[in-house]
Amino acid sequence: MKLDAIFLRELRIPLVKPFITSFGSTTDRRILLVEIKSEGLTGWGECVAGEHPYFSYETIDTAWLMLQHELAPALAAAEIAHSGKCPSIFKHVRGHRMAKAALENAVWDLEAQMRNVPLAQLLGGTRDVINCGVSIGIQPSIPVLLEEIEKELAAGYQRIKLKCRPGWDTEVFAAVRNRWPEITLSCDANSAYRMRDIECIVEWDQFDMLMIEQPLWADDFYFHSMLQKRMETAICLDESIRNRRDALAAIEMESCRIINLKCGRVGGFSEAIAVHNVAQERGIRVWCGGMLESGIGRSHNIALSSLPNFSLPGDVSASMRYWQEDIIDPVVKVSSAGQIQVPETPGRGFEVRTDLVERLTVRKEEIRAMQLVS
Repeated sequence: MKLDAIFLRELRIPLVKPFITSFGSTTDRRILLVEIKSEGLTGWGECVAGEHPYFSYETIDTAWLMLQHELAPALAAAEIAHSGKCPSIFKHVRGHRMAKAALENAVWDLEAQMRNVPLAQLLGGTRDVINCGVSIGIQPSIPVLLEEIEKELAAGYQRIKLKCRPGWDTEVFAAVRNRWPEITLSCDANSAYRMRDIECIVEWDQFDMLMIEQPLWADDFYFHSMLQKRMETAICLDESIRNRRDALAAIEMESCRIINLKCGRVGGFSEAIAVHNVAQERGIRVWCGGMLESGIGRSHNIALSSLPNFSLPGDVSASMRYWQEDIIDPVVKVSSAGQIQVPETPGRGFEVRTDLVERLTVRKEEIRAMQLVS
């Protein structure tokens, strides 16, 4: 595979409504897209880094610099036998997994188009449809939250995940369980709690949740292991799992029983498949989390979620939940049964609305092989 050019783009898109987590409130998204041209085809990738270094040390600005000066020139100059070789091309750069994932995933999209197969098939997917849950941010009040849940349940979503933080937790879970005793419920703390909160967290067993996601430090296995040993409810790790080795360590330490597998967080499809496989071998379930992606990143999540061990509903929800107008056609839709159809057409399966992308672009950079600095 010989690449002709790599384009970086920053888009700015307002969310339909603010999304509030323990990190704060997000009202607009700065989205970094990667466009790779090769042999008359175009592959697209999306960097899921946020505007601020809250979820990760990476931001859209650090990712732009790494892509512009290191990763994209290295990729443009390389001979790419197949997509799985991308990690070796990027290995001289430590970290910056979200930036790496944007490029690698675009290469996987290109290869799928060249082979004339769906991206999901190239990754090893086996599912025709994926099951969908929904993540609901922190709301102004419990009554407002209950209204939001009512709406999402009516839309067919199979699992409700509640963002939580100290002061927005036990009372909230009790109100939801009192209203809906049987729904599949989980919570996500985004590492907002500490050991002083352990007794409070242990009490959440009473709410019969599917999982409690990343309650403690973002880089921790040890204290999560201590917590998991005291709980019936499964701990799910998200931020802590950066690669296959982290997944193995967490599993061996019994730090979790479920892993949230985000492609951008682990550096791209190659490492995501490795994490998926090691979890499957050891009986640990995985599911696909979301990072407020545009339709391009969302289409990658759909393909990844088609792999066999994605046995739990993910956060791959409909475009309309986040965007007045998405940059793909067709937009991602969730059926009344809470499912998304996995595309059967070559590549990601969704056309990019290049006219809209161009209109939303606020900066753009072209990288070619000659820009590589030795």
